[in-house]
Amino acid sequence: MTRKTNKSAKAAKMAAGKPTEPRRAEQSSQPGEVALLSGGNPQIAKGDGNAPVQAYIAAMPGWKSDAGRRLDALIERTVPDVRKAVKWNSPFYGIEGQGWFLSYHCFTKYIKVAFFRGASLSPPPPVESKDKNARYFHIHEGDQIDEELVASWIRQASELPGWVP
Repeated sequence: MTRKTNKSAKAAKMAAGKPTEPRRAEQSSQPGEVALLSGGNPQIAKGDGNAPVQAYIAAMPGWKSDAGRRLDALIERTVPDVRKAVKWNSPFYGIEGQGWFLSYHCFTKYIKVAFFRGASLSPPPPVESKDKNARYFHIHEGDQIDEELVASWIRQASELPGWVP
């Protein structure tokens, strides 16, 4: 019902000649500063390699930047030949010729780490997905990450066929 009401309100504004406001990134206040999308996700141009991933991590707001650095370092230690890229405003990690095995994305109160073949991991990450193959885990401010378990998921995921868009 709420969804219908929102659509009706938008339609009424349009019919009355009032423009509706599109969702926009928060404007950065300094030149060279990265805009944040809804939920605080950095808006980073897509690109292959470590540089765009490091730009994304540096632009993650507050505590999330440190968590991103730790996660990136754990991935690199666990999978030394990892391939990196930023796509759809999110860092992706994969193996050349095998596809992507992991991505993460900033939300207002947490970082969502996605394992594209997470249902095949043992034990599977705790958060289910609409995609029967994918599983997630969330990192909240102050969480103590079980690095041994996360490294196990990373290692297992990197050995499976990855997601190819």
